[in-house]
Amino acid sequence: MKALRTLLDKQHHLFEKGGKLEVLHPVWEAQDTILYTPGLVTKAGAHIRDALDQKRMMITVVVALLPCMAMAMYNTGWQALKAISAGAAPLDTWQMSIWSVLGLQNDPSDLIACLVFGALFYVPVYIMTLAAGGAAEVLFALVRRHPVTEGFLVTSALFPLTLPATIPLWQVALGIIFGVVVGKEVFGGVGMNIFNPALMGRAFLFFAYPVQISGDSVWIAAQTKGVDGVSGATALADAAEKGLAGLQSFPLMDAFLGFIPGSMGETSALAALIGAFVLIVTRIGSWRTMAGVAAGTAAMATVLNLIGSDTNPLFDLPFYWHMVLGGWAFGMVFMATDPVSSAYSQTGKLFYGLGIGILVVLVRVVNPAYPEGMMLAILFMNMFAPLIDHYVVKANIRRRAARRVA
Repeated sequence: MKALRTLLDKQHHLFEKGGKLEVLHPVWEAQDTILYTPGLVTKAGAHIRDALDQKRMMITVVVALLPCMAMAMYNTGWQALKAISAGAAPLDTWQMSIWSVLGLQNDPSDLIACLVFGALFYVPVYIMTLAAGGAAEVLFALVRRHPVTEGFLVTSALFPLTLPATIPLWQVALGIIFGVVVGKEVFGGVGMNIFNPALMGRAFLFFAYPVQISGDSVWIAAQTKGVDGVSGATALADAAEKGLAGLQSFPLMDAFLGFIPGSMGETSALAALIGAFVLIVTRIGSWRTMAGVAAGTAAMATVLNLIGSDTNPLFDLPFYWHMVLGGWAFGMVFMATDPVSSAYSQTGKLFYGLGIGILVVLVRVVNPAYPEGMMLAILFMNMFAPLIDHYVVKANIRRRAARRVA
């Protein structure tokens, strides 16, 4: 490592101001700070010191996402191999060529086979996200002469987990570029955006290409058309049509563990909760936001249960079913707690999360065309996060003024 450090130091002058490669300084600075601690650090004086810098914070979020990544690969493979065993045909893609070379069996009970098969779909989506989104990030850094920040590390990890395994790679590229450019860079870059970039990319794909991303039918990496017990609607779509009766083929425990079709990394509430534990212990993710989302969901679902409806079966769906279906748990843990686009004040985080919890149930229940609602609920509350903080701060000022007068 010392030899590498020496080599980098010898080339550093080329990227400094006035150097031949000055225009590429953001790229140089990015790789240098990833490999080593920045050379400019505080040594004395009145500075606040904290062992957690932005790089470590982003890496911790990625570590918290590892259970969801593992489940994305395993469940994708398990769902596909189970469908193939039931008579479905493999997708006619290059993945199947690699599968044949590896010589693995189409056995859904084989852990390794499921992980490898799922990885053949998940990894290309992740690589495309890194390539396309990273190119957009670097381009804006070069033009603005700003450093390449670690924020994209989390965005690139989140975005693939919100997508189905069968999505075309060119749509992945369009989605992440839209998320980076429109969701973040047009606002000024990292720390300036009001919307979560990964969710913006997902929302763009949902409205631009609803056939591939709407979730009206199950997403399985196999040709399932006409195969009994495999093709059909998603759990939320079935619940929207038949209520609790439509969930008979989706056991509650399977939904909690993640053994149901859906977006690759969003099916497992358990994996998301493991990530929540990591974020809360490290104080990177706000437990107040998560608690607010859970409380809002439980309250709104209970109110609708009490009201009831003769025409809408989703009115009767208990709150715990809302919490294990769709992207609820994943969104609560990793999207709602985004420190940039969420509320900043401690009290504001509770109200912010409460609003998300209420809205996700309302969108799912009241909107018959789109039974999922976590993405829209979070994006909607992103707009109101600054307003929530504004009124929380004003309330604190009034209380302090009242105490001073007293």
